[in-house]
Amino acid sequence: MILTFEDSEEEILNRIISYVGIEARAFQVAEIVKTNLNFNGLEIDITNRLVRKQRQEIDLTFIEFEILHLLARNPGRVFSKEQIYNSVWKEPYFGDYNIVMSHIRNIREKIEDNPSKPIYIQTVWGVGYKFNNKLK
Repeated sequence: MILTFEDSEEEILNRIISYVGIEARAFQVAEIVKTNLNFNGLEIDITNRLVRKQRQEIDLTFIEFEILHLLARNPGRVFSKEQIYNSVWKEPYFGDYNIVMSHIRNIREKIEDNPSKPIYIQTVWGVGYKFNNKLK
């Protein structure tokens, strides 16, 4: 796209809008969305909001699913309790760490063989939580 000083403001604006529209459509077509995440027997079906372990369905609340999905789609990335709260609740974090910790504990009790020695959701002491990036 080439713009010159001879172009009117309206023509420049129309070209920019047209260009942005083309780029946005191209991005939408190229975007690939994973609908299933699989980690050592744990399957997260994002489209249907289902979690299965060894093919057994696990019943998660809305918030529990959102936290698990956030962590699992970013394996190895450490999230602070504040980041988890902001992302899942979609509102500013006001310092109640217990609510995030409580939900993580509930998720672990549902998906882990031994919740006191978690394989999937790991604690990074003094920082937050991460999903184990060594699982296939």
